[in-house]
Amino acid sequence: MRMLLRGAAALAAVVTVASLTSGAAAHPRTDRAAEAVQAAAAAQIPPGVTAGVAVYDREAGTFTEQVDDSAQFRSASVVKLLLTLDFLWNRGPDYTIPAADRARLEPMLRGSDDNAADYYWSTYGGSAIIKRMTDRTEVGLRDTAPPPADYPDYWGYTAVSARDTVAIYRYILEKAPAPVRDFIMDNLRRSTRCSATDHFDQHFGIAGAFDKPWAVKQGWSGKYAKGTCGSQTASSGAQAGALTEPAAPAPRAAAAVDLTRPALHTTGTVGANDRSIVAVLTLHPVGTSYGKAYTDIGRLTRSLNVPGAKRPAGTWFGTWGEFVNVRRGPATGGDRMTQLPAGVEVLVGCQVRGEVVSVPPYTNEWWAYLPQYGGYISNIYISSPDNRLPNVPECAA
Repeated sequence: MRMLLRGAAALAAVVTVASLTSGAAAHPRTDRAAEAVQAAAAAQIPPGVTAGVAVYDREAGTFTEQVDDSAQFRSASVVKLLLTLDFLWNRGPDYTIPAADRARLEPMLRGSDDNAADYYWSTYGGSAIIKRMTDRTEVGLRDTAPPPADYPDYWGYTAVSARDTVAIYRYILEKAPAPVRDFIMDNLRRSTRCSATDHFDQHFGIAGAFDKPWAVKQGWSGKYAKGTCGSQTASSGAQAGALTEPAAPAPRAAAAVDLTRPALHTTGTVGANDRSIVAVLTLHPVGTSYGKAYTDIGRLTRSLNVPGAKRPAGTWFGTWGEFVNVRRGPATGGDRMTQLPAGVEVLVGCQVRGEVVSVPPYTNEWWAYLPQYGGYISNIYISSPDNRLPNVPECAA
């Protein structure tokens, strides 16, 4: 017997890649109104989610998606791109990075280390960094602004938009000195699954929707329930309701940028030669679990028209349970690689018979292989009525 779908699990039932992927193709635009109509039809924004979206095809020189792309969101860790650019500005002629700064910048870009961001923000002028970057016309920022006056120390409250995020990546790829471009993009290509500071699983959105090559800088801010990553357990690392990057008091006054709802952003490049630049900035209802936000931004990102993207083979399924272990093999004795966020949607590549798992009164001997994690979970934790998942092949011997 399989565990029956109940409550939230039923809402996260099987979703195939095909049903979530936009079929819209890029074509020449005549005006912004036409762009907005096409983008609204292509981008599938889940109920309750507020999103700013921009996808730019560098090969064609056109946007393939634009939805509220000038809307301002608090940046969360996306601002670390600007902190890095500001530090590297005019460091020529060889743009040598001191060892101490390399030791900060690399984990800040790869693992979204907050301590490094605190260092650069406090050392190089805080909001003055944002003023310098917006004054640099070659970057082309239009919507970016420093944090509200009440929160000068909170770099994550810097305002950004989807179109400004695209402009940042275009500057890095097309105008920045080669050593700057290569340093930043090489580190973004090495994005770690677990964040360096709070053990947050940061391979959502772009990193989950597309096969490599991609390079990402993610962002998150607010209270999320159970966002544990890596080998952390429920009692160590990220806790239920943990406040993430960075902690701040409740807003004392109305602000132009929403500081209340949980934010989750996925930004970066996709495809060979960084063909497409993707910026998806999202806000979620207060109280949203990390697994729900992870799933919603994943569905939205997969719906986009992203030229050059390679979409992973497999079928998307909802999961249930908290801190479900991803094992190196189809057995409970296998090495634990990480733990799934509660209620997250996962891509299943194939399935195999393995150790029988019991969650009384149910048992299941089938295990699902998750290619994006490189490991297995018991099918008993997948939201499907049958032990053996429908339309999923057996793993090759």
